[in-house]
Amino acid sequence: MKENLKPGLTYEFQYMVPEDKTVPFLFPDIEEGTVMPKVLASGFMVGLMEFACIKALKPYLDWPDEQTVGTGFQLDHTAATPAGFTVTVRVKLEKVEGRKLSFYIEADDGVDPISKGTHERFVINAKKFSGAVANKAGKHLKPQG
Repeated sequence: MKENLKPGLTYEFQYMVPEDKTVPFLFPDIEEGTVMPKVLASGFMVGLMEFACIKALKPYLDWPDEQTVGTGFQLDHTAATPAGFTVTVRVKLEKVEGRKLSFYIEADDGVDPISKGTHERFVINAKKFSGAVANKAGKHLKPQG
């Protein structure tokens, strides 16, 4: 993490919502979802917020050796966004506490505000993190008993 990563950092990211980021595509193997409206799924919206923060942070990290992972979310989803609309996400880094980073986020779809809230991320060593995940996956695959 570079020393110039400080609270006050702002970033704006725009994303046009494709049909495959709407509710029926979030879990296409779950029957009830397939008949839901084709609007931006909350799950994809949260992911979009994460990637806006990642893009904001990338110049301040030793990328790709250092990365960030999401650790906390307090976001609302207040308006439906159809496919084809462009969502604008605005992030502001509010706190840097060691490797813990706290953001304030707002988003709109050009017609309505669609979300606001906070998001926390944690700076990780990508190689070490991937090793821990591989170790955990190996434990899952071992026969129990």
